[in-house]
Amino acid sequence: MPPAPHRQPSRPVPEQGRDGAAADAPLPKNVGLVHDWLPVYAGAERVLEQMIAVFPEAELYSLIDVIPEGQRDFLQGKPVETSFLQHFPFVARAYRYYLPFAPLAIEQFDLSDHEIVVSSSYAVAKGALTRADQLHVSYVHSPMRYAWDLYHDYLRAEGVGERLRNLLARPLLHYMRLYDVQTAPRADVFVANSQHVARRIWNTYRRRAHVVYPPVEVRRFSLQPEKNDYFLTTSRLVSYKRVDLIVQAFNEMPDRELVVIGDGPQLERLHRLAGPNVRLLGHQPDATVARYMEGARAFVFAAEEDFGIVPVEAQACGTPVIAYGRGGATETVVPGTTGVLFPRQEVEAVRNAVDTFVDAEPQFAPAQIRAHAEQFRVSAFRTAFSELVQAAYDRFRDPACWSASPLSEPT
Repeated sequence: MPPAPHRQPSRPVPEQGRDGAAADAPLPKNVGLVHDWLPVYAGAERVLEQMIAVFPEAELYSLIDVIPEGQRDFLQGKPVETSFLQHFPFVARAYRYYLPFAPLAIEQFDLSDHEIVVSSSYAVAKGALTRADQLHVSYVHSPMRYAWDLYHDYLRAEGVGERLRNLLARPLLHYMRLYDVQTAPRADVFVANSQHVARRIWNTYRRRAHVVYPPVEVRRFSLQPEKNDYFLTTSRLVSYKRVDLIVQAFNEMPDRELVVIGDGPQLERLHRLAGPNVRLLGHQPDATVARYMEGARAFVFAAEEDFGIVPVEAQACGTPVIAYGRGGATETVVPGTTGVLFPRQEVEAVRNAVDTFVDAEPQFAPAQIRAHAEQFRVSAFRTAFSELVQAAYDRFRDPACWSASPLSEPT
């Protein structure tokens, strides 16, 4: 059996000096933050935003930066050093097609001026080159899912174009898997965004990881004890989110209303599937999404996510969550207290979970649900991550640690 991944809610014990006192040293200001891509402001970028807050004087590196002007506030005015991929044609739309060049591009960043390098990685950022006297802490949002866990799903062909694409993708993804494993030793310390991802890091790299949950803007949502008579789901409407399961389940429960918020390639299909009790609102502003979350009887979530920020946002409103019981939801939803988990991505399983929730609805206390969500607040992330990096830096500076257990092993 592999060793259990280690959640990092508090600071690991640093090495001690000769007098028995912990030998903490202030973290250096010359930190380098390396992020894979900057195409949009999404989940990984929310984490990067808080890393910048933890290390306000850090320098920032990314393969590309095409964030629109109106969405750049999270970068806090920092300039971004980009790679040669920034100058490739149509990079804002086609950057995924440049993945074969990403391993070479990430290695071109000169990080030699930084005592600490922090990589924010879901593709190649952990492969950044550092020296032996530089501490490299890699926060892994996920090992490359399309190259590992979702490989066979990605290659399911449904037409001539898809089959041709998949024929070309097979050798590329094989190459990316080899690269991904070979660059794992470049990180001194691995940090996962959930226990689920920590297990995947062990399965992929045979490395143990600390766990620091992503920051959730809990304070952006208001506790609403009084709920309306509708259920809600909101996400980008892509196939792996399995919103189709939720819609089909509610088609079989015509007396229960479902509201779907989100846009994406599945929208037209969902319009065709939806019964009269299902309302598809498309893309909505954040304030509108928050209002619907606050008023929903329950939030329904059928995807297997590495963490899943949206179910935590729903709980911040005091709204119970009905979720698929795999992945990050098992760490954020407490069955019987903050929601209900269902065991399979099947229409019947969703329907049964909704029935279970309705039967037990009076036991779900909005204030208790909100209190549970508070543990994922932004300040909790900043404290846990800064303390973890501090402890790793203290150990890194102690020559004795190099003849002991590997630096990346949680204590």
